Amino acid sequence: MKRTIDLGILFSTSGPYQLLGQASQSGVMKAVEQVNADAALDVAFMPVARDPGGNIDAYAPLCEDILRSSGARHVIGCTTSWSRKEVIPSLERTGGVLWYPTPYEGFEASDRVVYAHACPNQHLLPLLDYSFAHFGRSSYLTGSNYIWGWEMNRLAREITLRGEGTVLGERYLPIGSTDITRIVEEIAELKPDFVLNQLIGPSQYAFLDAIAALRKTDPFFGAGHCPVLSCNLTECELPTLGASAEGVIAAGPWFKGMTPTLPGNEGRADFGSSFEAAAHASVMMLARLLADNPGAETLSLPDLLAQPRAEQVGISARTHHVTLPVAIAQVQGGAFRPLWTDTPVEGDPYLSRSRQPAGPRLRGVI
Repeated sequence: MKRTIDLGILFSTSGPYQLLGQASQSGVMKAVEQVNADAALDVAFMPVARDPGGNIDAYAPLCEDILRSSGARHVIGCTTSWSRKEVIPSLERTGGVLWYPTPYEGFEASDRVVYAHACPNQHLLPLLDYSFAHFGRSSYLTGSNYIWGWEMNRLAREITLRGEGTVLGERYLPIGSTDITRIVEEIAELKPDFVLNQLIGPSQYAFLDAIAALRKTDPFFGAGHCPVLSCNLTECELPTLGASAEGVIAAGPWFKGMTPTLPGNEGRADFGSSFEAAAHASVMMLARLLADNPGAETLSLPDLLAQPRAEQVGISARTHHVTLPVAIAQVQGGAFRPLWTDTPVEGDPYLSRSRQPAGPRLRGVI
């Protein structure tokens, strides 16, 4: 007999970044179906879903509603770092755990959070290494006006200056704003070697549309010059972007068709993006931690991850980050094509370990 466990789901499947939330929720539901159909697992999940609609003020109350109105102790959810930080106090009050399956800016290790997508040593640092080696060391930084954009660009600025590079400009937009004229005008005037783009949702769509238009009018930006780089663009947004996404170079743990898969994704690759894959992996890792372990769903996260099986599923008991593959890919012909891949790398949220630049030791993909 399977024991049924309530599972919280907290994604904005409506609102300004709904495509990301929809992709993540799709991954969760695929995993729930897989777990519930697996006779080898003695657990079954009962989804308890809420949609904050991209409203930052709704995340904490809806998280508390899940944890107080159901038996759920674990919530798979949140897309932005702002929303993740909003729900942590709710988790602390109610004894809950968040599985966060989207990329983030690092410098956090909460006893209430499992970080199931990439942090900077798994996306930003390899991407900058690759870009310095292939494009140059002058950059322009842009992003949405919240913690993801601020912190990612702060770290990019430090790494660039430490490597004797130059940051020619830096601007931010409110989430949802499409007023990108000034940013694109500055890029056209400054002509950096590359643009590091931390915009999300409609802001990113408007920006990439404008950059695509610039490439048609200014020869400097044609033929692969001044690529746009991203640590959060995935396949789930390519249909909306269309031709405007061509040439964008992104870093992440997984792109369609790539091996190896994420921990928990073994045996299937029917995901549309790493957002979907990481959400699926989160549920599968949780199921493996709880299987044949009655009452484990009530354990604190440190106690749950202190079990030997936590390392076996790829989660660090020290940092609560997942060991993930590293890949750099470019949009070519409407799809991401891997340029470079690396073997799985343990998440290092505080960049406490010494490292060699990624470029020379990465493996080429043909």
